[in-house]
Amino acid sequence: MTAASVLRGVRAAIIDLDGTMLDTVPDFHVAINRMRADLDLAPISAERIQIMVGKGSENLIRSVLALDHAADGVERHFPAAMDAYQRHYLDINGNHSTLYPDVMAGLQAFKDAGLRLACVTNKPIAFARPLLAQKGLDGYFEIVYGGDSLPKKKPDPLPLLQVCRDFGLEPAQVVAIGDSSNDAEAARAAGCPVLTVPYGYNHGECIHKINSDGIVASLLQAAQLISLQNPIAN
Repeated sequence: MTAASVLRGVRAAIIDLDGTMLDTVPDFHVAINRMRADLDLAPISAERIQIMVGKGSENLIRSVLALDHAADGVERHFPAAMDAYQRHYLDINGNHSTLYPDVMAGLQAFKDAGLRLACVTNKPIAFARPLLAQKGLDGYFEIVYGGDSLPKKKPDPLPLLQVCRDFGLEPAQVVAIGDSSNDAEAARAAGCPVLTVPYGYNHGECIHKINSDGIVASLLQAAQLISLQNPIAN
């Protein structure tokens, strides 16, 4: 089955945040190194942090601590580290992150084509909503779910299935768009078509290894492809 065929009849899109709409690694870099300074740990590079991003804040902080501590040390230092990280991230949320090319144009193209939009991210909702608002993206989305909005996060299909229920649509009518295996695995398990973008993080792995229905250069290209195959939304 081709990407074009699975996109026929799509009525809505679920779009990831970090690595898909925004390059947020610079924010992570600042917040994590401030946290590490609080714990008397040396700073680490943005490149090391980037491959840890995408599985939620708890996983990120444990991965960062594991650079310096064995498993028991990670758990011992985790509460203080998490508290410091959240405090520092909220202080700088969005200050260093940037939109990827054609994100705004892509979101507008989705709306112009009549598609409904949801943002589903593993970022805590207390970080996600202010970030979307700061970057002028919040008005495009009817629904925003963070990694702590529901009992499970991506790669579990629950957040995607919840969006489908919220929209009153079948999973086959809702395309997921993201930059990582988390997005693709959640979409496959939910029964949603899935497109990936090549410029994000994907835990440091090659995007071509992901089981998706196609790779699109930008959200604008995704919107154009879906619109061409989607006479219902038009």
